[in-house]
Amino acid sequence: MAERSFKKEVQQLRIGAGEEFRGEGILAVTKALLQSGVGYVAGYQGSPISHLMDVLADANDILQELGVHFEASASEATAAATLAASVMYPIRGAVTWKSTVGTNVASDALANLASGGVTGGALVIVGEDYGEGSSIMQERSHAFAMKSQIWLLDPRPNLESMVKAVEDGFALSEASKTPVMLQLRIRGCHVHGRFIAKENKRPAFSLAEALENPARDTSRIVLPPASFLHEQEKIKERWPAAIRYIKANKLNEHFDGDQDDIGLILQGGLYNGVIRALQLLGLADNFGNSRIPLYVMNVAYPVIEDEVIDFCRGKRAVLLLEEGQPDYLEQNLHAVLRKAGVDTRLSGKDVLPMAGEYTTQVMRDGLREFLKRERPESLQTHPAVAADSGAAPAPQLEITEITRPKPAPRPVEQPITFHKQVADLAAVVPPRPAGFCTGCPERPIFSALTLAQETLGQHHISCDIGCHLFSILPPFNLGATTMGYGLGASSAAAFNVPAAKRPISIMGDGGFWHNGLASGIGNAVFNKYDGVIVIVDNFYASATGGQDILSSRADNPDRSTNNPIDQAVRGVGVKWVRTLDRTYDVAKVRATIEEALTTDIKGPKVIIAQSECMLNKQRRIKPLFNKAVKEGKRVVKERFGVDPDVCTGDHACIRLSGCPSLTIKDSGDPLKEDPVAHVESSCVGCGNCGEVAHAAVLCPSFYRADIVHNPSGRDRFLARLRQGVIGYLQRRRAARLAKFAL
Repeated sequence: MAERSFKKEVQQLRIGAGEEFRGEGILAVTKALLQSGVGYVAGYQGSPISHLMDVLADANDILQELGVHFEASASEATAAATLAASVMYPIRGAVTWKSTVGTNVASDALANLASGGVTGGALVIVGEDYGEGSSIMQERSHAFAMKSQIWLLDPRPNLESMVKAVEDGFALSEASKTPVMLQLRIRGCHVHGRFIAKENKRPAFSLAEALENPARDTSRIVLPPASFLHEQEKIKERWPAAIRYIKANKLNEHFDGDQDDIGLILQGGLYNGVIRALQLLGLADNFGNSRIPLYVMNVAYPVIEDEVIDFCRGKRAVLLLEEGQPDYLEQNLHAVLRKAGVDTRLSGKDVLPMAGEYTTQVMRDGLREFLKRERPESLQTHPAVAADSGAAPAPQLEITEITRPKPAPRPVEQPITFHKQVADLAAVVPPRPAGFCTGCPERPIFSALTLAQETLGQHHISCDIGCHLFSILPPFNLGATTMGYGLGASSAAAFNVPAAKRPISIMGDGGFWHNGLASGIGNAVFNKYDGVIVIVDNFYASATGGQDILSSRADNPDRSTNNPIDQAVRGVGVKWVRTLDRTYDVAKVRATIEEALTTDIKGPKVIIAQSECMLNKQRRIKPLFNKAVKEGKRVVKERFGVDPDVCTGDHACIRLSGCPSLTIKDSGDPLKEDPVAHVESSCVGCGNCGEVAHAAVLCPSFYRADIVHNPSGRDRFLARLRQGVIGYLQRRRAARLAKFAL
C-alpha cells in the first residue's frame, strides 16, 4: 500500500499529440518516457523519487497496453543491472532511484554498463536528495558521472524542460552509446505545470523480439582485452559524439541580457531559484527575463568547452552557481578559460557557500556580493537593495523619496535581536526531535530494549536505515552507528569476539530484503556470529512510502507477497529464531531480548518483531471504518487515557514511549504540583503507553475506552447502567467530601 495513489492522475498519460498535459513533475516524466518509446522501466523507491515508482505502479495497465515492462526492483543494484537489456539490443530502458545512496548501491552495475556501452538508449533517473531537507549524507551524483563517463543532465525545473530532457536523454545515449543520468531535485519532482503532449509510442524493438532474436557482441562485454579498449573508446569516440549531439541540439541554453559585460553560469536545476534571487535584486521581471545574461547548463557533464568560452569571451566577470562540493564545475571552467586564454574573472565559491543547499536567500546574497565587486551600479536599480548594499541610489529613482518617504531609522538602542529571541524561545519550548508516528509498532520494541538494558547493562547497538533509525533520538537514545540500508547486522560484524556482552543490531524488513539477507544474516551464519539481530517487520517498506515487499501480508495481484522472513532466515542456516507477532506486548519483547542476550546457545540469534505499520494500517482501515459507520453497522474504536486522580506525575511512561499523543496537563488538584500524563485525541488505540507502564512496573493510571458507533440496544442499556452506577458513586463521594470539609 503506497503512501499515495495516482490512479486518477495517471489517466492523463493517455492523452495524445497536441493536447495540454497538466500535473506534477513526476507525472510529466512518466508521460515523457511513454512518448519516447521506452521498452522497460525498473527502479527502487526513495525520496524524492518514490512517487515516480508509485505513478508507474498505478499506470501499469497503461504501460502494458503499450508493451512496456515495469518492475519494482529488489534494490538499486537490481534496477541498474536491468539496463543490460539495452547493451545488445536497440531497446530504450529507464531506471530510477534515490541518489546518492541508491547510486552507490548500483555502482557495480553502472560501472560495467558505462564501460561496455549501450545500443539502445539507457536513462538513469536519479532523485538528487541534496540539501537541508535530505535524509542522507550530503553528496552529489556528479562525481559518479565523471568517474564512469556517464552523461549527467540537470534540466531546468519546469515540465517542458524535464520532458525534453527525458527525450534528449534517450537520443543522447543512443548517439554516444553511453548511459545518461537525469538528475531531478525535489522541487523538480513536485513542481506543477503544463506542456503540449505528443503521442505515446510502442517500443520500436520489444523485449519479446530480443528474446526471439538473441544477439551477442563480445566487444561490449567487460572482459580483458575488450575492457582495456572501452576506456579509449569513451574518450576517442563516445565523448566527441556526445559533444556533437549536445551542441547540435542546443541542450544547454543561453538567455541574453542588457548588462552583457557580466554573466551567470548555472546548473539547470538551480534556474528557478536564480531567477527569483534576481527578481529580489531588481534584475529580473515576473516573467523570468534576466537583465544579466545566463548560460544554463542543462547538461552538467560533460562541459561543452566551446559554449563556455563563447559565453565568457568579452565579459569582465562571470559568476558560476554550483550547488554542493567539491567544486567540480568551477575547477573545470577555470581550466577551460585559462587554457583558451580568456581573461574573464570567474567567481563561484568565493561569494557563495562551499557546501550546503543553495536556497533563494543564499543565492541572492551571493549575487549581491558578486555585483558589489564587479558591477555595483546594477544594485542601484532597486531602492531596497541599494540601501542594503551601501551604494548611493541612482538619480533617476529620486522620485521614490517624494512618493514614499523613508521610514524613520530604528534607534540604535533597540537593535533587532532575532538570534537572541530564537535562543530564548529554545529555552522555553522543548526540542521536538524526529520520531515514530503515533501508534508506531516499532516504538514498543525500543521501549523493551531500553528496559532490557536497565537489567543487563548497556550494549553496543548497530542501527540501520529505516523508520527504526529514530531510535537513536530521544527518548530512546539507542544505537552507535548506521552504515547503510540492510547493513545493520554487517555493522556489528567486527564485534564477533568473546566478551561478557553480546552486540545487538537492528534491521528493517525492507532492508532485510534489499541487502540484509545476504550481507547481514548470511554473513553472520558463515562467520558464526554470536550476536543478536532484531528484524523489525512492519509488513511494508514503510520509510519510503509503504510499498509492498516480499514479506508483506497484502494480496497483491502483480507481486509475490506473504513470503515469511523467518523461513528465509532459517533457509540460510540460523538456528535460534524467535518470532513475535505483536510488538505492543512490551513485556514479552523485553523477555525475548533478555533471553537472546543471555542464552548459552552460540551463533546468530534472530528476533523477528512483527506488527503492521500503523500509518498504513490507518490508511487501510479508516475507509472501511467510515463506510461501516455510514451503513449503520456497529463498530468500535479503541482509545486510551490516563486517570488524573491515579497518575502520580512520574512521567516514566512518556520517557519510555515518546508517543506524540502522550503529553502532560495540569492535574486540577491543588495538592498535586506536578502535571499528570494525558492522552491526546490523536491516539489511535495501539495500547503501547499502557503496555510500557505495565512492563516498567509503573502506575495503573492508564485505561482503555471503547467508543461505540451505531450502538445496539444492549450497548445502550449497558451505558445507562454504567452511568447510573458511576453517578451514584460520584454523588456518594461528593457527599463524603462535603462532610469532611465541615
